[in-house]
Amino acid sequence: MWKITRTTLGPLFLIITCPLFAIVMWYTNTALSGSFAALGDMFYQQGIVSTLYKICQPVILGSPLAWLIISVYTIFQLVLMQFLPGKTFKGVVTPNGNIPVYKANGVLAFLVTIGTYCLAAFYFHLFSPAIIYDNLGSIIGALNIFSLVLCAAFYLKGRYSPSSSDNGITGNIIFDYYWGTELYPKILNLHLKKFITCRFGMMSWAVILISYMAKQYQLYGYLSNSMIISVALQIIYIAKFYVWETGYLCSLDMMHDRAGFYICWGCMVWVPCIYTAASMYLVLHPIMLSAMTASVIFVAGVISIFINYFADRQRQLVRLTKGNCKIWGKKPNIIVADYQTEQGEKKSNILLTSGWWGITRHFHYIPEILAAFCWTVPALFVNFSPYFYVVFLTVLLFDRAFRDDKRCAKKYGTYWQDYCTLVPYKIIPLII
Repeated sequence: MWKITRTTLGPLFLIITCPLFAIVMWYTNTALSGSFAALGDMFYQQGIVSTLYKICQPVILGSPLAWLIISVYTIFQLVLMQFLPGKTFKGVVTPNGNIPVYKANGVLAFLVTIGTYCLAAFYFHLFSPAIIYDNLGSIIGALNIFSLVLCAAFYLKGRYSPSSSDNGITGNIIFDYYWGTELYPKILNLHLKKFITCRFGMMSWAVILISYMAKQYQLYGYLSNSMIISVALQIIYIAKFYVWETGYLCSLDMMHDRAGFYICWGCMVWVPCIYTAASMYLVLHPIMLSAMTASVIFVAGVISIFINYFADRQRQLVRLTKGNCKIWGKKPNIIVADYQTEQGEKKSNILLTSGWWGITRHFHYIPEILAAFCWTVPALFVNFSPYFYVVFLTVLLFDRAFRDDKRCAKKYGTYWQDYCTLVPYKIIPLII
């Protein structure tokens, strides 16, 4: 009974509270100067229910303009994903022996998206470049509804019309809605999970940042160097993501997380709202840093992003070449790990034990957290709200490291034990 209760109440709590929190986070950054203390005072003075009603009621259903923005953006990204040229790329074989096939055109889609938004807003003046910031509350409200309905559709599709054998239910409808019923849902040959994670969520992150910059310029007539640094580092990080998109499509996120609330709502609402929180805060706080401080933060951020990329690239290169390459000028140290799929088919994979991956088993999480800190610290330390994403990311990645270790131990058995002997630390050398 305890297990059933836990697997029901936990997901149900997140499904109810997270959409509300996204709206509250927007309100805190845009109406309360990013002060959680002011938010707490509202809760104390007016009551939690009354405060939530005051914050959410005007935007919870979206607005006609918000729905139009989301519709145009969705159609535009679907067209780009389907029709832009790109090489065919095969993902990792699934537990049931299926191999997802993608079109790798993420970099081109990123450039076209950013270019189209800038031309339409700044050159042709089809809309205000700050349109997203000006309508952000209604956009988040509409995205909540859109994503929750879409998750229900994914639940039904995975249950009654799955795209592959990588599907199933637990019988707990709340958990199945939260976690998903299908690993790789497809409609008309469109990879829907790839669209939601890579094109809807990550691409919107970049577009929203441009709107934030435009809004600060409209308000003050200039861009603060804190905003420039924060946005520049995030744009570099997102561009890096698309250069490495094929690597992400082979990551544990894509290989194990089904298309449910956890990943779909997260990418469609949490990413646009929470991942951009530092720059959202800076819109109304045009902080000017000293040239030295700005330079140190920017350089540290760029280094962190590139270390994160090169770490991921090392592992991808070793597996693509089956170890016939050089890592840090030397032949890589590897373990060829055998495993079986759920159908009993024998497979093997390469575990890299040198380069960045000889430092810790999940070393790439360290520079990712440091990069997020670098694009947040220009907000200084007056309020906590800009740092919420950094704290969330740290908890998420540390938890993922432990979960990934359990999955790998189960998958690779004694090979993973050998790997852990050679690389004894999970994330931070000599500590964890």
